[in-house]
Formats: sequence, C-alpha cells, structure tokens
Amino acid sequence: MNERIFFYRLGKLVYQIDGVYEEYGKNCKIGSPNLLWILYALNDGERHSQKQISEDWDIPRSTANTIIKDLEGKNYVALSQIKGERRELLVSLTQSGKEYADRVLSDLYRREKDIYSELEAPEELLIILQNLAAKMQKIAAKGE
Repeated sequence: MNERIFFYRLGKLVYQIDGVYEEYGKNCKIGSPNLLWILYALNDGERHSQKQISEDWDIPRSTANTIIKDLEGKNYVALSQIKGERRELLVSLTQSGKEYADRVLSDLYRREKDIYSELEAPEELLIILQNLAAKMQKIAAKGE
C-alpha cells in the first residue's frame, strides 16, 4: 500500500465512523450531529469553554454558540465567566441538562462499551490515532 491508498482508506473510515454518530443523532431525533457532539463533550462532568468545544470537536464557533444558547434557553446548560476573560464563557450542564444528556447518550454509551470490549489493544489504537492526528495538523498549517 502506498500513501495515497492509505489516506484514501483512512478518509473513508473516518467519514464512515462520523456517519454512524450522525445517524445515531438523527435516530434520537435531536437533529444536528453537532448537538450530539456538544452533549457528548459536556457530559464528561467537566466544565468546558465554548472555544474549547469548538476546537476539540471541530464545530464552527458560531454553530456551537447557537446550540449552546438554545441549550441555555431550555435550562440544560449554565454559562459562567472565566476569570480574566471578557468574551469567553464556561459551559456546564445543569441537573436537567445532565438528565437530558444521559437520556440521549445512554444507549450510545452502551453500544460503544460493547464495541470497545471487542477491540484488541484499544489504548494502543488511540495512541496511534493521536499521533497521526498530530502529524496531520501539518497539512492544515501548510495551507495558511
């Protein structure tokens, strides 16, 4: 296999995996796959800035802001100032937001757990993918 075939196959696999999550979001009737990823990010029990969510999950900031504002309007998230930052806000799930995220994500977590148990050396796979992602950043940097 050469590099073109490798990256072609890699691209297909990445989009197939992403498509599974997008389809899951549609089946849960939550609409936007970006909403699924934001709930997924926030449901780890940590507080995240909008900027961090946008960067970590490759969601445009304006899209993330729109989704987060909608979640805030439904009392699913709380926004708070970051000390020393005028424009950046921390986002955390409220109790009702945690219940909503758990409802939406519980079946997904169960399915992921089943798949995870079938993987050989999942930690090694993750390290390989993290290293590949770091190297791939060079492609984006060259375009600037």
